[in-house]
Amino acid sequence: MQVFQPYPFHWVPAAGQRHASTDRRPEGALAYPSGTSVATLCREQVIADNSEIGWLWPTCDSCNTEAHRIARELPTTTTARSN
Repeated sequence: MQVFQPYPFHWVPAAGQRHASTDRRPEGALAYPSGTSVATLCREQVIADNSEIGWLWPTCDSCNTEAHRIARELPTTTTARSN
């Protein structure tokens, strides 16, 4: 059985695209609040636009590539199942 490990990045709409970032979100927030300055996986500094339309923007190709690389490199934890 694989144990779910959350990804160390979060998606954020900003600058007309959905970017990914490893910046910490505010305590208890599920998304970066609009107006938050965020460093992205594509090495940009952007301002979050947590609007409904922002989540419909296209995904930044560079952030997507880097997010997939990070996800592939995460260790997987397995446990044996006993009957």
